[in-house]
Amino acid sequence: MVWENMTIGLEFVFGHLIFINFILAVIIIFFQRKNPQSVWTWLLLLYFIPILGFVFYLFLGTDMHKQKMFRTKEIEDHLNKAIRRQEYSLRSRELEREAPSIAGYADLVMYNLDVAGAVLTDDNDIGIFTDGNEKFDALLEDMRQAEKYIHIQYYIIKNDVLFGRIKEVLFQKAAEGVEVRILYDGMGCRSVRKECWKTLNSKGVKTSEFFPAALRRLHLRINYRNHRKIVVIDGKTGYVGGFNIGKEYIGMDEKFGHWRDTHLRIMGSAVASLELRFALDWNYASKENLFMTDKYAVREPFVSGQRCDVQIVSSGPDSRHCTIRDNYLRLIGKAEKSIYIQTPYFIPDEAILAALMIAVRSGIEVNVMIPCKPDHPFVYWATYSYIGDLVMEGAKCYTYEEGFLHAKGMVVDDKVLCYGTANMDIRSFALNFEVNAVIYNEEKALEMRQIFDEDLKHSRQITKNIYVGRSLLIKFKEQVCRLLSPLL
Repeated sequence: MVWENMTIGLEFVFGHLIFINFILAVIIIFFQRKNPQSVWTWLLLLYFIPILGFVFYLFLGTDMHKQKMFRTKEIEDHLNKAIRRQEYSLRSRELEREAPSIAGYADLVMYNLDVAGAVLTDDNDIGIFTDGNEKFDALLEDMRQAEKYIHIQYYIIKNDVLFGRIKEVLFQKAAEGVEVRILYDGMGCRSVRKECWKTLNSKGVKTSEFFPAALRRLHLRINYRNHRKIVVIDGKTGYVGGFNIGKEYIGMDEKFGHWRDTHLRIMGSAVASLELRFALDWNYASKENLFMTDKYAVREPFVSGQRCDVQIVSSGPDSRHCTIRDNYLRLIGKAEKSIYIQTPYFIPDEAILAALMIAVRSGIEVNVMIPCKPDHPFVYWATYSYIGDLVMEGAKCYTYEEGFLHAKGMVVDDKVLCYGTANMDIRSFALNFEVNAVIYNEEKALEMRQIFDEDLKHSRQITKNIYVGRSLLIKFKEQVCRLLSPLL
């Protein structure tokens, strides 16, 4: 009897396949606000893989409501006052006189103030890490010095030797009375067993999961992951960048070899913006409102020999604006001499790709560096396809050959840099929660560009002859993956 009912059900589905596909297509076109390229990709998938294509859509394509998930009344008034004050200073040119490093970028500062609530701070000391061992050694030492609290947020945490070293310090600090919180992404940390988090909780470490799996390890939200990597210690020291927590990030995974990434260590008022970003995410995931106490809002004056102007900008699917994408786009448009980009995934939208091509045609030196090996094959071959467009236009494009390149950011005219967690791809632009630091400082911009130059010693240029001479198999991979790029 059950078999007969199943048979009847399948006959009904296949008998009405055209009608069902039509209904699903109407849902995608009229009830989800997507760009035309993405719509056509999904419609093709529905056409060639009926029903199953819609199952993919449920996992990958559904829109999150464009709601402000991370707004709390406690901070809005305080932020608005600071934002309005800086907007007035910008319009009156007062801020440009006080901070000459933003000369020529006042419109970008204004955009970040208005759209992202990103206050400009100038009393910052910035350290740049490109090696995982150095970054985590510094982080562990900073955590050992913590007196009040340690806030940790990572997309990927693996319960391996590196996390073992971190847990040892966290247990010690929690025992001393330091508040410790860890916010992790449900999909990025799916390999970590519940027992690990329970052990952390039993030792006094608070943990919370961002978008947990609906059914055990079944994640219905493949999109909309929290890709941010933030650490804040006592409100004085902050970390943001590309490194996650896992042995591969300190070069202990033979598959990837040397892991080349970029991470920033910030001391100064910009740390408050990182703290705010963590607190908003934590409040949403844990339902614990960190703004109910002034403990995390107290800021001691920071004295440094460096005076780096910094804005912390974040973006995500809960926002109407692709803030980090717009920063990249505006920086490309303002470039006069050079653009240096490092990214593991290069799947730009039409606006970014067009802006880079215009820059090349305008005589601006455009340099792009990607990995020489894929960690996600479909994404890699789509990346190679878009890189090919730039190569044929005259841009200088390279593959990093000494391990895996995971650095994410851009340097323009040796004056300003934008680095953090966001890749140069559609997923980071619109589908994931990201955070970047925009640094208006020639000394730091030049340092980052010199790091790029050092990486060139371990890279291979993709010339026009090399790209044109690629095999038929590679061309096929590129075309298929580029077709699917709006979904990647």
